[in-house]
Amino acid sequence: MRFSQREYGGRLTPDDVGREVLLAGWVDAFRDHGGLLFVHLRDRSGMIQVVFSPEQLSGPEFERASALRSEYCIAVTGRVKRRLAGTENPNIETGEIEVEVTELSLLSESDPLPFAVSDKAMVAGGVAAGSEHVAEDLRLQYRYLDLRRTAMRDHLTARHKIFQLVRNFLDARGFLEIETPVLTMSTPEGARDYLVPSRVHPQNFYALPQSPQLFKQLLMCGGMERYFQLARCFRDEDLRPNRQPEFTQLDLEASFIDEEFLYVLIEELTVQMFAIGGIELPRPFPRMAHAEAMDTMGSDRPDLRFGLRFVDVTEVFAQTGYSIFRQVLARGGCIKGINLKGQSEKLSKNVLQNQYAKEIAPAFGAKGMTWMRAEGGALESNIVQYFSEGELAELGERFGVEDGDVLIMVADPSYRVVTTALGHLRLHLAERLGLIPHDRFCPVWITEFPLFEPTEEGGVTSSHHPFTAPDRVDFDPRNIEELLELRSRAYDLVMNGEELGGGSIRISNRELQRKIFMALGLSEEETARKFGFFLRAFDYGPPPHGGLALGMDRIVSMILQTPSIREVIAFPKNRSAACPLTGAPAMVQREQLVELGLLNLGGKEVLPGQAEQADRIDRLSWVSRLGIAVEERPVMESIWTQAEALAQAAQAAAGQEAPIRTVVPVAHRTRPGTEANRSKHAETGQLLKNAPAVKGNYFKVANILE
Repeated sequence: MRFSQREYGGRLTPDDVGREVLLAGWVDAFRDHGGLLFVHLRDRSGMIQVVFSPEQLSGPEFERASALRSEYCIAVTGRVKRRLAGTENPNIETGEIEVEVTELSLLSESDPLPFAVSDKAMVAGGVAAGSEHVAEDLRLQYRYLDLRRTAMRDHLTARHKIFQLVRNFLDARGFLEIETPVLTMSTPEGARDYLVPSRVHPQNFYALPQSPQLFKQLLMCGGMERYFQLARCFRDEDLRPNRQPEFTQLDLEASFIDEEFLYVLIEELTVQMFAIGGIELPRPFPRMAHAEAMDTMGSDRPDLRFGLRFVDVTEVFAQTGYSIFRQVLARGGCIKGINLKGQSEKLSKNVLQNQYAKEIAPAFGAKGMTWMRAEGGALESNIVQYFSEGELAELGERFGVEDGDVLIMVADPSYRVVTTALGHLRLHLAERLGLIPHDRFCPVWITEFPLFEPTEEGGVTSSHHPFTAPDRVDFDPRNIEELLELRSRAYDLVMNGEELGGGSIRISNRELQRKIFMALGLSEEETARKFGFFLRAFDYGPPPHGGLALGMDRIVSMILQTPSIREVIAFPKNRSAACPLTGAPAMVQREQLVELGLLNLGGKEVLPGQAEQADRIDRLSWVSRLGIAVEERPVMESIWTQAEALAQAAQAAAGQEAPIRTVVPVAHRTRPGTEANRSKHAETGQLLKNAPAVKGNYFKVANILE
């Protein structure tokens, strides 16, 4: 077999008719026509039909051809010929030709498949088995088979072309591709790090990078001026449907530039990337301040493919007699709404009141929802009688109401609750009513983000990261109100409600950087310990610089319009951040832990929960995550002793060395009293002391539902 002469079957054309070719690949599908055998031979380039006939093959060779099955790996030699008129197959790229086989080599066999790999019908109008309805975890477990499918091949091929375009585009503009470390130091900003223990430095850890942020800024300090990298990044975040614990981002940084340089650069690159998928993006991309996005669409990643912008009607009800609105406004609240034009027939009173007002809106954080429908030149609802004619007329004018319209309004003392809940309702209703054109792509730059966000402790934290430049430098780092009014020189690229990436102009002045750390409440000692190596570079003439990172998995998925980013990643994790193919994450051998010094990490320090496990009642409390009061301990001891006695009796009766089960009397065990009272331990934090994670006053668990 001369594989050096092998050709790709999917690249053959009618111009090759009459040529002898050597092909190799996998049996995609097999059809026996009583004397003639037809096989779809698949390789990376595509598919071609090969024909086995007794006239061209010896008896033993034809018998071997008859024994071929799906996913057998074979090589064939044969002559290209045109298909007979009427037998052409438009389902494959080479549907006008076929190869008549003169020699067959069976390279390897395949076991029965866990799911159908073939997704091309052998005849015009036929239906292939496909793998559309195969469970995703099964596909990921046998990913090497899933990758053989035409759809997956096309996805990864397109991903390669997009990545090559990025490299060529940036290379032509003077950017250098430079790798940054994967084993680095854990920093306190951003999401949780994935930690890697060091054997050489016992009980010390590397961290996998969440992004190359610090290193790319150091490259600017090093005079590289223009850097990029298709970087692998790692974040130990809570589970979300379209997020991976490891992902690829286009990371770039440039010196002596401003925002306009990056806007022009990234817009041109984005337009070219989307053109690979046949998508034409309009330029220039519009820009929207963060405050406007939140005020009119309730999201910092707004979907511009449809309208439904918020209308503020707070002033309309300044003197209202409707008690709920009056109470909201008395507490400094606001009222906003949206007009669902012509949707009255699709949203009945029952749906609006019982589904949206009572269930959906509260699920989005609103305490309630007000609705009105326009019929016969008037607004109607279950509460319309509480509003004056003037208020209703003003509503109609503000919303531009016409018959058939539906008004949705949310009122709350909290501006954030109003905009967030109404933003979720906007998306939910647009999807339900079919208002989103899924073949439309609307990019937008979101700018002027708040530099800081308030913390529960009364301080501030960075909205982006502490190296983002503020819009002005004349601020008092100890004045919380002033800090919360600062805007940042940050920007996000958003499309169709998805954040594709973001970045900022960085701080390049060491005194300004110290002010930012002071505002964050970091002492000079803490700053030196956490960022010392980075800040030291700022003592040696750093240039003004800025950058951006784009999530390439998400971009490729959007360009190819796949339902998930897992469809454009060769070996992704599943929705539980696990790998069905390899079984990762998995336990490791005890010897490995010993070698890494992890068995007694912390020495004689008592680990959380260790003390509680010394006593059996404390252990029960720890394992069940339930607090057991002092007065309840004797009752629990009695139950435990009784259970042990019954178990021992059952063991003796059965003549067993060890009990199979614990036998206890069936009884309800409830605490006395029926009145609902807030536990005093909730105030002190004792109620949740055994919780593995806490958020506010709640026991925090991982998200498992989409």
